[in-house]
Amino acid sequence: MSVAAHARPRPAPSPGPQRPRLRAATVGRYVALVVGATVMVLPFVYMLSTSFKSQTYVLTIPPQFVPHPATVANYTTAWGSHDFGRYFVNSLIVAFFTTVLSLLLSSMMAYGFARFGFRGKEVLYRLLLLGLMIPAMMLIIPQFVLAKYLGLLDSLAGLVVFYVAGSLPLNTFLLRGFFAAIPVELEQAMQVDGAGPWTRYRRLILPLAKPALATATIFTFLASWDEFAWSLTIISTPSKQTLPLAISLFHGQNSTLWGLVFAASMIAVLPVIAVFLIFQRHFVQGLTSGAVKG
Repeated sequence: MSVAAHARPRPAPSPGPQRPRLRAATVGRYVALVVGATVMVLPFVYMLSTSFKSQTYVLTIPPQFVPHPATVANYTTAWGSHDFGRYFVNSLIVAFFTTVLSLLLSSMMAYGFARFGFRGKEVLYRLLLLGLMIPAMMLIIPQFVLAKYLGLLDSLAGLVVFYVAGSLPLNTFLLRGFFAAIPVELEQAMQVDGAGPWTRYRRLILPLAKPALATATIFTFLASWDEFAWSLTIISTPSKQTLPLAISLFHGQNSTLWGLVFAASMIAVLPVIAVFLIFQRHFVQGLTSGAVKG
């Protein structure tokens, strides 16, 4: 009898304790995610709830997450007092122009670093990335001197110029990595048809880079919308103040009216949430592409 006749199929190895361990690890991860999400969301939920409470019910113990009775008086009072609408519009203007200019300049710089070779390219790129390593507070005095020399003190233009400059290193880093991942053959095909660098950048690179552009948009808008230190340094005219400054002053003048303060904070959060919801579909893809490649 041949050896093959005596050969029998071996039984599959028993999973043993591996499956329960995998299930326990999965459950542990979900529990950790739920706990982390709860810790992150709970303060926001409490702020939202308090913004609909009258002052009498703000500091009740235990905390009341569902306001009863609910009121919108805090929102109407916050929006109508202390010229709050003007501060809101100022922040929208600054954040909008900062985002547009930063994306335009950083995308052109990233395209140059990703596709063209020139002398000192890597040195310039690394010098640009040094901006990510310098704390913003260390630049307050040099920026103030420069703004005074350029006549940008006490102006919204002074905010936009320095916000754009501060956002260029990160945006260029993200966009360069994404541009480098786009196949060169696509550009070569357009080049054969006579398309120049500007045409390739505008008609090919930018449409394909929507995820990276969405990521840069979220970061830039959020940074310029929430910035406090630089606006506090150069803005002295009340009518030119932005929303973070207005809320800080508003909080100081109404330190015990927490419902009013939280209502003002919720109004300030709404544009940030709107921008994130619009661009969140591309956010993760653009962030990981820019961080891993390039």
